[in-house]
Amino acid sequence: VQLQASGGGLVQAGGSLRLSCAASGRTSSAYVMGWFRQTPGKEREFVAAINWSGAQTYYDDSAKGRFTISRDNTKNTVSLQMNSLKPEDTGVYYCARNRRPYSTGGYITIGDYDYWGQGTEVTVSS
Repeated sequence: VQLQASGGGLVQAGGSLRLSCAASGRTSSAYVMGWFRQTPGKEREFVAAINWSGAQTYYDDSAKGRFTISRDNTKNTVSLQMNSLKPEDTGVYYCARNRRPYSTGGYITIGDYDYWGQGTEVTVSS
């Protein structure tokens, strides 16, 4: 499984970006997909996740109300719409696939995921 993240860039505070993650290889829609953010000197931190069907979404408190995660299983893609961006949203964003198919729990830690994209950089200027 290969995950390719894209859509990052430089944006002013208050602006929007849409990140995309395309899966290829031995893909399956049976897995929770997540987005994490990493800043220099810090561990990757959970941002958002979506269950296999798209019916359940999960967000870190910092993302609630501003970010929306979605997926299109027909295209093997997961997206993260980020609105009202703040400077503290700056970082490298990684998409990842959960270890367990049809998982109903365990989606906020790095160890819950086994496949990772290469990351896309988001910079929010004040």
